[in-house]
Amino acid sequence: MTDKPTNPMAEGEASGTPSSDDLSRRRFLGRTSLGLGAFAALLVGIPTLLDVIKPMWRSHPRVWRTLGPVDNYKTGQTVEVSFENAGTDGWGGAAAKTAAYLRRDGQTSFTAFTVNCSHLGCPVHWEQSADMFVCPCHGGVYYANGDVAAGPPPRPLARYPVRVQNGNVEILTTPLPLNGRVPKQG
Repeated sequence: MTDKPTNPMAEGEASGTPSSDDLSRRRFLGRTSLGLGAFAALLVGIPTLLDVIKPMWRSHPRVWRTLGPVDNYKTGQTVEVSFENAGTDGWGGAAAKTAAYLRRDGQTSFTAFTVNCSHLGCPVHWEQSADMFVCPCHGGVYYANGDVAAGPPPRPLARYPVRVQNGNVEILTTPLPLNGRVPKQG
């Protein structure tokens, strides 16, 4: 006399074919795993995607920064000035500092140029003896008025809006104007 298994699971295991209970359990576990995996991907993916696309909708801060009294600058002279970049929200410490070249054109007339070459954003240097801005990276050269003199730069140096307020020179800052299009005073 042969013993017949009374357990349906044992019967399925003995014959090598899964029972219907086994299939529904596997289907449930498979779908649950897929659902939990999709949920985990959303938990990680949505914030990451938002961080990538948020800058497209965020307005760029424009803040007037004081560079010092008008009398600190000589007419016809170009000097490098540093100030806190508008895009850092004050959390950057020393890295929040950026610079510009400030030229005093007249009694209360100033021009401020970005320190970044319009070609690829490399820092330009003011060469007092040549009365020109020079980009050491790719040989870009700019006249004292910021216009391109030689090399690969496609545009003149970007300019910041400048004003004199209460005897102080102020510059309207924006986050790194590499494209030559610093927002106008508004």
